Amino acid sequence: MAPSIRLSPAARSLFDEPLAIAVQGLGPRQQVTLRTSLRDETGELFQASARYQAGDDGELDLARCPALPGGSFSGLEPMGLLWALQPQKPFWRLVKRDVQSPFLLQLEAFEGHGEAPGRLLAQAQHERAFLRDGMRRVPVREGRIRATLFLPPGEDTFPGIIDIHGLGGGLFEPRASLLANHGFATLALAYYQYEDLPQKPTELHLEYFEEAVNYMLQHPQVKGPGVGLLGFSKGGDLSLAMAAVLKNIMAVASLNSPVGTTVIPLHYKDKTIPALTLFEHKAKVTDSKILDYSDILDDPFQAPGNRSLIPLEKAEAQFLFIVGQDDHVVKSEYHATEVCKLLQAQGKRNFQILSYPGTGHCIDPPFFPLYPIGSHPIFHKRAVLGGELRAYSKAQVHSWPQIQAFFKKYL
Repeated sequence: MAPSIRLSPAARSLFDEPLAIAVQGLGPRQQVTLRTSLRDETGELFQASARYQAGDDGELDLARCPALPGGSFSGLEPMGLLWALQPQKPFWRLVKRDVQSPFLLQLEAFEGHGEAPGRLLAQAQHERAFLRDGMRRVPVREGRIRATLFLPPGEDTFPGIIDIHGLGGGLFEPRASLLANHGFATLALAYYQYEDLPQKPTELHLEYFEEAVNYMLQHPQVKGPGVGLLGFSKGGDLSLAMAAVLKNIMAVASLNSPVGTTVIPLHYKDKTIPALTLFEHKAKVTDSKILDYSDILDDPFQAPGNRSLIPLEKAEAQFLFIVGQDDHVVKSEYHATEVCKLLQAQGKRNFQILSYPGTGHCIDPPFFPLYPIGSHPIFHKRAVLGGELRAYSKAQVHSWPQIQAFFKKYL
């Protein structure tokens, strides 16, 4: 029997779902190298490889066989060939622009463990999709709102979540689309640098975000009485401010976000929350000449009058803080820990923190490749974002179902 690669699911799976990989028809204890390849929408290549030895029966099941040293990872890692994908172009990030089309994953099995690939023994292709069958993607242009709503199949009502991304502008759909597959009505909300929204805002207005909350609550398929917010980085501090100031916010999951307003001052009616000061001169240069900006943000707990600190004690919502202990953009673990101490001192218990070692600023849904060095969201210079491959992959896999359980509980 010629060797073949067996996948389950066979042809297509969601990007955040595990994929079972096995090779059959090998010789007893045959040495092979497995390689995965994926091209993003710009054509940039991501690859991972691992060295294995088949069992006595010529079967190789990644759920039971550990990878041997010498590849992208070693040890028993059934999904290693996906989470260890790395760009061939340095400092490149895997981003999905069009969530309606899947990524195409190529798998190859080569003979031996040489530096150069040996003879090709078997190959397979697999689609990694962002929307399961029947999901609806609805562009939203209501009033000032610029967004995309993702709805699960059917006529039921679903818990509503607004997903707010970090700095960088535009409309970011991958996380919202993947979350919607798990039974949520999810709105990916743009707030600048998209269509007719401001290109370089000098201030942001909570009224815009309030409009998005009202849009969700008036939607016939969104289950009230409130909505949840999922915010990453700057989107996280916006989500926390929404919970502190606006009505009908039931639950906020914040991914590596500050607890003070950053970069762009925030207004609501006659109130202003000024942005924390950034001290660019405090950036450090690493040995590899890459900048480390981890100490440049003013401390919201020490700043005079704490005017930039978001008044979370006023919020009725439940909070889930997800923080990477190796975040070099925001001291997110410190921010979350200190603000929870303040809430506790006020007799509040409406918070929990999930803290992940070896995890940097970017916390994505499962199986997105690590992005440890990239463009700083404010200074647009190459910067340390943080994170280490295996620890980060474990943080993704652990935190994603926790986020879903949190929203199911409180919405």
